[in-house]
Amino acid sequence: MDYETVSAEDFGGSLRGMGVNLLVRDVRRQSAMLEAVFGMTAHRVSADFAIIRYGATVFQLHSDGTYSANPYLSFLPEAGPRGAGAELRLYDSDPDRAAEKAEANGMLILQPPTDKPHGLREAFLICPDGYAWVPSRPL
Repeated sequence: MDYETVSAEDFGGSLRGMGVNLLVRDVRRQSAMLEAVFGMTAHRVSADFAIIRYGATVFQLHSDGTYSANPYLSFLPEAGPRGAGAELRLYDSDPDRAAEKAEANGMLILQPPTDKPHGLREAFLICPDGYAWVPSRPL
C-alpha cells in the first residue's frame, strides 16, 4: 500500500486485527521524534494526522482536534502526561541507540538501557505526551 497516496476511505477499510491510535498534542513533533529515535517512517504527516510504520506494524497519530466529536476526548487531561499505564514495546529497536537520541528529541529517559531477568535489554523512554516507549532486544 502506498501510504502517501491512499485515500482515507481505502486506508480505513484496509485495517484489520488490533489497531493503535495515539492522541497527541503535536502530530508533527511526535512523528519527527519517532523517526529520529526509533527509525520509524511517518506518512501523510499533517497537523492533524500521521500514519506511522514500524517494520510491518502500522499505527496512527491523531491530534486532539480530530476527536472534537468523539466522547473519548473528554477523558484526556488538559495538561500533563496522558499515556500513563500504556507501554508501547518496540522489540526490534536497539535500546542503547534509542536512549542516545531520546533526550535530544524531547524524551525523558525514565530507565536507561538495562539487562532484565526476562531476557531483554530495554529502556523506558517517555515522550512529551506521557507514553512509555520501550525499545528492547534479546540479551
